[in-house]
Amino acid sequence: MSSSPRRVPPSESPYPHDTHPGLVPGVSVEEQRVRYHTDKITFGVAGALIVGFMVWGAVSTESLTTVSKGALDAVVTYGGWVFTLLAAVMLLFLLFVGFSRYGRIPLGKDGEEPAYSMGSWIAMLFAAGMGVGLIFFGVYEPVTYYMTPPPGRAAAESYHAMHSALAQTIFHWGLQAWAIYALVGAAVGYAGYRRGRPLLMSAIFGQRAHLSVGGRLIDMFAIVGILFATSASLGLGTLQIGRGLQIITGLGEVGNAVLIAIIAVLTCVFLISAVSGVAKGIRRLSNFNMVLAAVVAFFLFVAGPTVFLLNFIPSVVGTYFGEMFQMLSLSASWGTEAEEFMRSWTLFYWAWWVSWAPFVGVFVARISRGRTLRQYVSVVLLAPTVICVLAFSVFGGTAIWLQRDGVDIAGAASPEDMLFRVLDALPFAQITPIAIIVLLAVFFITSADSATLVMASMSQQGKPEPDRKIIIFWGVALAGVSSVMLAVGGANALQGLQDLVTVAALPFAVILLALIPAFLRDLSTDPMSLRHHYARTALDNAVRQGMDEHGDDFALEVRHQEGPAAAGHDVDSTGERMSSWYQRTDENGQPVEYDYRQDTYVDARPAVADQPAAGERPTVDERSPRNGRPPEQH
Repeated sequence: MSSSPRRVPPSESPYPHDTHPGLVPGVSVEEQRVRYHTDKITFGVAGALIVGFMVWGAVSTESLTTVSKGALDAVVTYGGWVFTLLAAVMLLFLLFVGFSRYGRIPLGKDGEEPAYSMGSWIAMLFAAGMGVGLIFFGVYEPVTYYMTPPPGRAAAESYHAMHSALAQTIFHWGLQAWAIYALVGAAVGYAGYRRGRPLLMSAIFGQRAHLSVGGRLIDMFAIVGILFATSASLGLGTLQIGRGLQIITGLGEVGNAVLIAIIAVLTCVFLISAVSGVAKGIRRLSNFNMVLAAVVAFFLFVAGPTVFLLNFIPSVVGTYFGEMFQMLSLSASWGTEAEEFMRSWTLFYWAWWVSWAPFVGVFVARISRGRTLRQYVSVVLLAPTVICVLAFSVFGGTAIWLQRDGVDIAGAASPEDMLFRVLDALPFAQITPIAIIVLLAVFFITSADSATLVMASMSQQGKPEPDRKIIIFWGVALAGVSSVMLAVGGANALQGLQDLVTVAALPFAVILLALIPAFLRDLSTDPMSLRHHYARTALDNAVRQGMDEHGDDFALEVRHQEGPAAAGHDVDSTGERMSSWYQRTDENGQPVEYDYRQDTYVDARPAVADQPAAGERPTVDERSPRNGRPPEQH
């Protein structure tokens, strides 16, 4: 096969930089010349909404409670189907992307090596799947389903209920949850590392979408969603820390004043870390917490019913897949009981994952750089799901086994007390609650630290290292909203936290549904997709012509051809949709020359994304240790 390249003078070329869109190796966000600054509209409106919420909660908690409950009723009644549709569609779409012709497309430039080894990559995905949620819900959720099974599933406290309880828990935390995260991560990673766009939710919809009204609205909803989801997570952690302190110290009932004091102390710690740039310290703290969480789970496995768990875990996996479609089909159409279950559990979880998606999605995108979409879909869906199966089966299975053995786990005074009852029934009951409190405190610090950095970055058009003052604002806002959410919840703080997260997530759920066609449109014009299309067309035409004219004796060569026989006769490669995305610009958005053959700017200036002002931290590579650490969410 021969080829004779045809050079076209840049002034006469119909393509940016005299490069056909099918030959572009990709564009990385670090290569773009960008001047980051605080987006006054995005930051101002999102900040004003959050401050208004905090003031409202502080001045009139009762009215905010009334409005939030009314809003929740409206969301469940009129918008619940959006979350249910999202959970089903996301997983199917991801499987299509990963195992279709698009699966060969990398989250990076052609030939780019993966940012991390397979082992490190899976380990960080493990970290992203662990957090406050496992500690809080690991016992509470399975025991609740065992005592009061989901509608139409099993008889209470039966063997079927025991297995079905874990299947329902994994349904909420497994494939569906990670499909939501994975889609956002794939779209953001593709936009940033292959199309050269900023790491923003709005950038998925176009090169300069983040500067439009719609793009700014998307980023605002992303910030508000992250804030409410993180606040709910921190609120749950605070409730359980308060209960642990009560057990260890023998104090009386812990009220909101003590809980808010806990939030204030931990907020000071994470703000110091967030603005000081102590990357190694926070990373080591994160690694320590992952090890401690694994030790706690291993302790429950060994000190608890080991043989029972060895039999239980495979049975849970079978029940999960056996009841998958029944769990997916449950909705308010099955009656009042089903509607109440969806409202309290499934819809809350889908809303929580939707709210977390911009945060976890950006993290997953960063650590998955260089992976093909097929690798990405396979590992990001399966690895965290396997971890969830093991972790929840150990925590929940031990609790249910103790419940059946006569220990009243279900009779605990509150959800946060259930785990401590399990620990009290096992050896070393004086030590293990301390480990749980340390786990929760570190999860609080690292989660809040990471979330404030992401929100601050989104407020400054994707700036990798945002300004300290923006970080501090969102850190204080995070603590304030956590306190307000606990106050709004009152005696039933958990339900209050869930209600507010569900309401806040609905607008972003609609955005995620719109993300699917936008991402698919980008993939369809990817250089690799174009080459695949041209190759199939050209090869088919050539083979047909060769057989028709020469029988068995023919060879293929590349030559100029016009008309229907041309490989790209049905493609307008010069159209804006095909070629505008790889036009390089300077810091002011003006076109500049770029040599794609040498992969360098013609003027030889480096692509410095931003020059920091006095007192600001310098911009760093987004794969630095600070940006590569796991966000211990949930």
